[in-house]
Amino acid sequence: MDNSKVIILAEVSIVPEYLEEVKASAAATLTLTLQEPGCEAFYQSSKKDDPNALVFFEVFTSKAAFDFHMEMEYTKAFFASIQSKTTGKPMTTILSQL
Repeated sequence: MDNSKVIILAEVSIVPEYLEEVKASAAATLTLTLQEPGCEAFYQSSKKDDPNALVFFEVFTSKAAFDFHMEMEYTKAFFASIQSKTTGKPMTTILSQL
């Protein structure tokens, strides 16, 4: 198995009337995610010119650490909570460390 870091930039546009609810749901995952073994960074932000576009920057030490994160109940609950509250499909970019 490749032990390279997993670096992800994810963006999701939220229907404006659900923005505060989705932000609260995201915030509920922040501390828990940062405490996971293998989580090096987890930033939750929004675009300055489009506050309904939430942007997440995540760094995990390995694919195994990322897979662990994706299996956590709070991660699954977050994804379930945003169903039908987005204006389109989330965009995810997998990055490589230089």
